[in-house]
Amino acid sequence: MRPIVEFCLSNLASGSQAAMEKLEKDPNFDIIEYGCLGNCGLCADTNYALVNGEVVEGETTEELVDNIYQYLEENPMF
Repeated sequence: MRPIVEFCLSNLASGSQAAMEKLEKDPNFDIIEYGCLGNCGLCADTNYALVNGEVVEGETTEELVDNIYQYLEENPMF
């Protein structure tokens, strides 16, 4: 089972698109886009994604990607 990374369409438009595109190149992820993830306050303030249901944030797209990989290292699925 691969980690699931979920992105909000509004957050993609606000800047996290580059992070999603980078993660899509990694075959170890399942990437999903939703119209809304219900985190509107967070979505307006920062780049974020849900990783296996947990919020991971980053001020920049590069930081978001790094934080997603770090989160997965610290929270292995098995």
